[in-house]
Amino acid sequence: MNGDDLLEVEMKFPVQNLGELERRLQAWGVALTPPQEEVDRYFNAPDRDFARTDEALRLRRVGSAQIVTYKGPKLSPTCKTRVEIEVPLAHEPAAAEAFARLLEHLGYRPTGLVRKWRRTGRLHRDGYSLDVCLDVVDGLGSFAELEIVAARSEQDRAAATLRAVARDLGLEGSERRSYLELLLEQAALAEGGRT
Repeated sequence: MNGDDLLEVEMKFPVQNLGELERRLQAWGVALTPPQEEVDRYFNAPDRDFARTDEALRLRRVGSAQIVTYKGPKLSPTCKTRVEIEVPLAHEPAAAEAFARLLEHLGYRPTGLVRKWRRTGRLHRDGYSLDVCLDVVDGLGSFAELEIVAARSEQDRAAATLRAVARDLGLEGSERRSYLELLLEQAALAEGGRT
């Protein structure tokens, strides 16, 4: 997503039964893509701790596509609303490896890896084009993400639309933490249990 005035407005929910959710979406006419593996490598900055500033720098591989993404701090207490800037890299593994080496030479540190299988679809509600992602995340389980890209002035209305769609789909227990945060917390708990 590009543009200074555009925000990613997102909600994520744990899902016990992805098959049931898929059937509901298909009944709404939402066509889902086949599952595609996404591998996300995260980096932390040399001058600040992204865990404390609520930012993220991610290098994502989807098939042969590779994308660098910066996510700014969350702007809402209820939705994951934030600035997101994406920059595509060349479609070859060497490009991602070179970029990762560049980051490390600049002092960025690898902080974690998230691997998931994702199916995506799109629906329209209240004048918005809304992306739906069904994820199976290694080590965490199944989730559904709902996302709208909206102008900053539309932030509250977009969030209300996401909440309404989530309610209509029977999604509950919105999760504001990222997959990386959840995995790091899980690892810390496991490590604490071993001491």
